[in-house]
Amino acid sequence: MTAFMDPDTILTNAMLVLPNETVMGTIAMKGATIVGIDTGLSSLPSAIDMHGDYLIPGIVDLHTDNLERQVQPRATSRWPSRSALVAHDAQCAAAGVTTIFDALCLGDLGFEKDRMRTFREGVADLDALMPVGLLKSDHFLHLRCEVPAADTLAMTEPVIGHRLVRMISLMDHSPGVGQYANLDYYRKIHRDNGSDNTAIDRRIEQLQDQRARLRAPNRKALLDLARPREVPIASHDDRTLEEIAENAADGITISEFPVTLLAANAAKKAGMQVIAGAPNIVRGGSHSGNVSASDLVGAGAVDAFASDYVPPSLVEAAFMCARMHGMSLSAAIGTVTDVPARMGMLPDRGRLALWCRADVVRVRVHEDLPVVRQVWCGGVRVI
Repeated sequence: MTAFMDPDTILTNAMLVLPNETVMGTIAMKGATIVGIDTGLSSLPSAIDMHGDYLIPGIVDLHTDNLERQVQPRATSRWPSRSALVAHDAQCAAAGVTTIFDALCLGDLGFEKDRMRTFREGVADLDALMPVGLLKSDHFLHLRCEVPAADTLAMTEPVIGHRLVRMISLMDHSPGVGQYANLDYYRKIHRDNGSDNTAIDRRIEQLQDQRARLRAPNRKALLDLARPREVPIASHDDRTLEEIAENAADGITISEFPVTLLAANAAKKAGMQVIAGAPNIVRGGSHSGNVSASDLVGAGAVDAFASDYVPPSLVEAAFMCARMHGMSLSAAIGTVTDVPARMGMLPDRGRLALWCRADVVRVRVHEDLPVVRQVWCGGVRVI
């Protein structure tokens, strides 16, 4: 470690998970930047001994719904939005997530009107809290546009140019397609949420009719809004070859949470990148009965993981992929750091490398469970 660097923080005696190898060594940070990486140990009195723990890059989560769970901790109880955002931010940071793409839903399909309020308040709260440094992690917006919804365009147009928008996904949660192709599963979800069978069947008919009328014009209008922004556009819950072909023809570059191996393989063949759900890996299967993410990994059909609804799942999924799927630790960690950073057009982070952003996570593995112990975001210790 060269003296002229004059680092603010030196972390030594750590297993450094670098882009292509894992080595024992030392890392130095000055301001928000990594200024030194050395395979030796530092004897400087200011160096902090990591006692052999892993140091990995800060995790980049391209899709998290976790804010919604803080805003609505119980079905009948809504929490103040700004307090919920602070709690969400802290939970993500404690899971090692230093770059958060808050995936907020635009467009109501009739059962979850409060999600529209969460979107509006979430954007306002990010605008208020980020400039004053009250959030631990770096936040961006991922606009989840519900294509067949009647209000999607009206909600998207005012926010599409927001400075934090870094990803847009086209979703279709209509009954009978995508994640909800199984109508019995769809009915069960809404029965469990308190709706009766008559109301559910009436809503299914209404939504299928609405989809037939609005999907095509809304999809074209959303793509026309998104393309000039030059941000990644993703599809969502792809199931069929026809869906992948349409997405590829429309210039969509990411397939997010494909629900069949057929769709994931087709997306890769079409040159798209695939995001899978990290909870699917940790739980050992899909919560909704769709394809296992482990099967996608085994087929070489996953580029990156996103947390979806459980932020700690990312670090667990990465270490599980290294342990159970024959991936090098560098490659496995890359699925939650380097690859998503590049997918999100953030080339300054996601790697422990000179001059990259100093987002660093200390992890200790205990009986195969990776436990986040400390987190630095932009060189500042936040956990």
